[in-house]
Amino acid sequence: MRFVVAMDSFKGSISSLEAGEAVKRGILAACPDATVTVLPLADGGEGTLDCIAPFIRGEEITLTVKGPLGEPVSASYIYDSADKVAYIEMARASGLTLVDPKHLDAVHASSYGTGELILDAIHRGARSVTVFIGGSATSDGGAGMLQAMGARFLDKNGEETGPGAAGLADLVSADLSSLAGRDVSFTVASDVTNPLCGSDGCAFVYGPQKGASFVDCKYIEENLYNYSRVLGYDPFEKGTGAAGGMSFALKNVLGAEVKSGADIVTTVTGTAREISLCNIVITGEGCMDGQTVRGKAPMQILELGRQCGKPVIGLCDVLGEGAEECLAAGFERVVPLVRPVMEHDAAIQSVEETTAEVMRKIIE
Repeated sequence: MRFVVAMDSFKGSISSLEAGEAVKRGILAACPDATVTVLPLADGGEGTLDCIAPFIRGEEITLTVKGPLGEPVSASYIYDSADKVAYIEMARASGLTLVDPKHLDAVHASSYGTGELILDAIHRGARSVTVFIGGSATSDGGAGMLQAMGARFLDKNGEETGPGAAGLADLVSADLSSLAGRDVSFTVASDVTNPLCGSDGCAFVYGPQKGASFVDCKYIEENLYNYSRVLGYDPFEKGTGAAGGMSFALKNVLGAEVKSGADIVTTVTGTAREISLCNIVITGEGCMDGQTVRGKAPMQILELGRQCGKPVIGLCDVLGEGAEECLAAGFERVVPLVRPVMEHDAAIQSVEETTAEVMRKIIE
């Protein structure tokens, strides 16, 4: 029997490949003669580059850039000089994990460091840049990124505005004449459908995860609306609120094509071909709930399984509210861990044991 395992990471616990390898060991414990192919899975957030690196050509380029709060951080991206293609993960330069949880600051955090990575790739000759934008600490609408690439955002005195969403309060005009990358093809990897502004915009939906109070969220919302007005783009367009509005800047100002992060990952890794050759597919994430069916990475695997006529089993740490929607969507079954845990080693062991238990029931 042939299995394909494509697990998303269990956030704060185990990575995609660690989860996949644990599932493989569980399968082999129950079915020693099975053939198991483990593939990485991500939706464009933190860890996506690690998932696709073994499947793409290119050199890892490491720079010191401005972190979310202006501190120097070491960040890397992958550049394929032969095809002139760059792959950049926003979380490495402007990510939430780069900020001490006690000092999260959605109001002032800037995407400038991500812009520095993009600019470096352009200077090296990149003609195509894919930006994976999940896991950001920022809510600046991508303004910091654009500033790093040569844009000037000016206040009423003609002075440059400050960093983060706070700086957008003073924004009166924008000078994009020196902006780099106008002749580069950009792709933004995102599975988020929220707009830049509005009740379901990036400030109110994602701001609290980045340390913003309700008052902060209102302030960020007002400033992002001002930013969209000055630039002349629709602040309520679907999908432009991803990563604190980074997708707003990439799509509107740099002309990026928006694609599903999970779709890009599964294409790069050849997941569809592997699924077509197997008998059973196993996928999952830390929590499977009603949000899973709204564009999360496991849904990409479910769709590929459906196209190939293969049963897909969901495996997760815990079942959340609306988990029954996963079954309605087509998962053969959705199974939580025997012992839901966050600790790394214990989580791996529980994944193995749960998988083995499920497989024994299937082959009985």
